[in-house]
Amino acid sequence: MNILGIIPARGGSKTVPGKNIKLLAGKPLLQYTVDVAKASKHLSKLILSSDDDAIINVAKQLNLEVPFKRPSDLAQDSSPTLPVIQHALHFYKNQGIHFDAVCLLQVTSPFKTTEFIDNAIERFIESKADALVSVKKVPDEYNPHWTFKVNDNDCLELSTGEEKIIGRRQDLPVAYHRDGIIYLTKTNVLLNQNSLYGNSLGYIESPPNFNVNIDTMEDWEKAVTMAQKQKL
Repeated sequence: MNILGIIPARGGSKTVPGKNIKLLAGKPLLQYTVDVAKASKHLSKLILSSDDDAIINVAKQLNLEVPFKRPSDLAQDSSPTLPVIQHALHFYKNQGIHFDAVCLLQVTSPFKTTEFIDNAIERFIESKADALVSVKKVPDEYNPHWTFKVNDNDCLELSTGEEKIIGRRQDLPVAYHRDGIIYLTKTNVLLNQNSLYGNSLGYIESPPNFNVNIDTMEDWEKAVTMAQKQKL
């Protein structure tokens, strides 16, 4: 399968200024993802999608391909992910280059490994699903079968719509949430269905030591501690 790896990294972060190239244990945050992705045996091409000159310069220093500069309207706080991927695919389509699928790798999850990326791709190919995402298990206390919403009578009802509460923790079905580390989607789903997930969604569970997604300064400090421990 011909797979395009995309590392999205826009400028203008407000909660952690300059986070995509901010030094984490002596390395730009971007480098953590670049290093493991470049070693993948399943990515046909790996590129950066960015609107920011400083990020682009760092990427080039890391020998990461930067085929274009992302338009500013696709680099806002409110910009969704799907158009960013479609922009890259249309760029190559205009050159007559086709990819079967896209692998999106988030810079803000720096502790993923090459093995994890390749395992995710292999699972995606074997599953024949439209897409695959990385997930973590939802803690039991937040399981949807134990969460409630307020109804029209200002009373609580189960968010799942069930009438009876599952009494025992052991009887709860396992629930997962997306952790944002990796997304894999077939090109025809991205372009023709205008969807990141399609009609059949596979998954791969992320190891606990990947458990950081840098969005706030608190997340950054957690990542610093984790990176220092890894160095030791």
